[in-house]
Amino acid sequence: MSLTAASGEDTPRWYSSNLVGVPATVLGSTAFNAEPSALHIAGAREAHPGLFALLARSDSAAESRAVFGHYMTHAFALAGPAERQAERLPDDEPVAHRWRASYLKLLQGWGLDANGAAGAVLKGWVESRFGLAPVFHRAPLARFPSPAWMTYLEEKAASRYQNNNILQQLDLLFEFSQWMLARFRPLGDGAHVRLWRGSTRCEEQLVAGSLRGRHCTLRLNNLVSFSRTREQADCFGDWVLQAEVPQAKLLLWPGLLNTSSLHGEAEVLALGGDYVVQARYD
Repeated sequence: MSLTAASGEDTPRWYSSNLVGVPATVLGSTAFNAEPSALHIAGAREAHPGLFALLARSDSAAESRAVFGHYMTHAFALAGPAERQAERLPDDEPVAHRWRASYLKLLQGWGLDANGAAGAVLKGWVESRFGLAPVFHRAPLARFPSPAWMTYLEEKAASRYQNNNILQQLDLLFEFSQWMLARFRPLGDGAHVRLWRGSTRCEEQLVAGSLRGRHCTLRLNNLVSFSRTREQADCFGDWVLQAEVPQAKLLLWPGLLNTSSLHGEAEVLALGGDYVVQARYD
């Protein structure tokens, strides 16, 4: 990984290799967002052929959700004590089980605080798989090194979440999301889905255009939350941004999983980068 300053920019950008075969500079660009291509994490599906064989035989989205949840629970030993007893699974050491990292716990942590430790792990996963480095974690991540960068690096490497093959769990979550979108088209047949985001930090994200002019380009974090409706986005900031988000960039959307995590806000998690948005100030 290297750090370089683009011509005419005060803030440098990280450039990194990735596992999806699309250079990070392209993946994070407005050009990719305008004409996206399918994204797949190298080796993720090949390492778990049984899961995708079972999914291929599923007849409905509900059945597919159940298959995915059951597979993840068994493959990564995510069942709690009650579930283990109900299914007569072998008991684990209580302490070991208590600290076993889970993709579901990360999603719940993100919902509580995207700038907490769980958020750092998720941003670190995006960085390692897609080559997109974060631009914000508790504070703007500008030039390296800095206290903000040190905080992010420490939190994304914390042992509380960096165990139980957590990055591989997130790989499968992304691949399952893409499989569901391609198989059942729950968000429509187009390559994009219209989403909204409420924000209070738009000025420091501005890359081109004018917020007051309503049409501009913003540099969003490497993993970013969107809402399915403008009314829901209104709750999260004075500025409401409308964006056409590639379905190829979606990690989580309401209805993907058999869990209530993030459903209350109809939250969508997507890979970030530079987005052309329509901005409205409320």
